Amino acid sequence: MIPTLHTERLTLRPYARSDFEPFAAFMAGDRSVTMGGPKNQDEAWTWFTNDIASWPLYGFGTLAVELDGQMVGGVGLVHPPDFPEPECGWFIFDGFEGQGLATEAGRAMLDHTFATTALDSVVSYIWEKNPASIKVAEKLGGVYDPDAKMPPYDGTLVYRHTRGAA
Repeated sequence: MIPTLHTERLTLRPYARSDFEPFAAFMAGDRSVTMGGPKNQDEAWTWFTNDIASWPLYGFGTLAVELDGQMVGGVGLVHPPDFPEPECGWFIFDGFEGQGLATEAGRAMLDHTFATTALDSVVSYIWEKNPASIKVAEKLGGVYDPDAKMPPYDGTLVYRHTRGAA
């Protein structure tokens, strides 16, 4: 049920239990502020298991992003109760940013989503103080949607990705 996807450089694969430690370390760090962090171990576990549980509940979820056999982040489509719409999101671990990995992984996830679901659009909820993620959303063809329903988080921008967009 959970796919493994391949791009030119990356493998996007189901989470393994061993992925929790690097995931939790990222969520405990300063860079997770763009995702409502830092998060403690229990909060990180809730996010990690939510990402996995999305697959049987919705038919989509999050995949580990792997480069040269090493987990370097995550990408996925999730729809927790506080999100008005399914959201395509990404995160890249410290030391791997600036290499186009989020864009490459995001493209693969969006292509997979539109090829395997009936969804005609999904959103990316991005903190307004995260210019790197805004740039990724725009490279993926996302268009700022000021009229979209918002999750209950201050400073959130909504970028809409539509079937057939660049």
